[in-house]
Amino acid sequence: MIPDAPTPVAPFSHAVEADGWVFVTGQMPTWPDDDDRPPPEGVEGQTARVMENLILVLNGMGLGLEHVVQARVFITRFKEDYAAMNAVYASYFPADRRPARTCVGVTGLARDALVEIDFIARRS
Repeated sequence: MIPDAPTPVAPFSHAVEADGWVFVTGQMPTWPDDDDRPPPEGVEGQTARVMENLILVLNGMGLGLEHVVQARVFITRFKEDYAAMNAVYASYFPADRRPARTCVGVTGLARDALVEIDFIARRS
């Protein structure tokens, strides 16, 4: 468990490391300091909250966004929210150092979230 990260919404670890590879569990747009607080409104706010939660987990593992090699994004309203989610997501990475990524439209996410993102990182 990462002390500063949000409370997990299911029975899982925030991240697991194996041979320098760090697998970061998908993060939801929840608040690390108040599990009962509603998520931000809209996909932009939720994407930013998810990214900040991912940063908390990475930092708890002694890593940063520069260590991320792959991301998976899950969004519930693909057509409506893809462009807005991308704008927020892209703002966290330099244009010349973005991780590989998969983005999938899904029918639902825990806590009725609009977006969930997970990472694979590599310790240098």
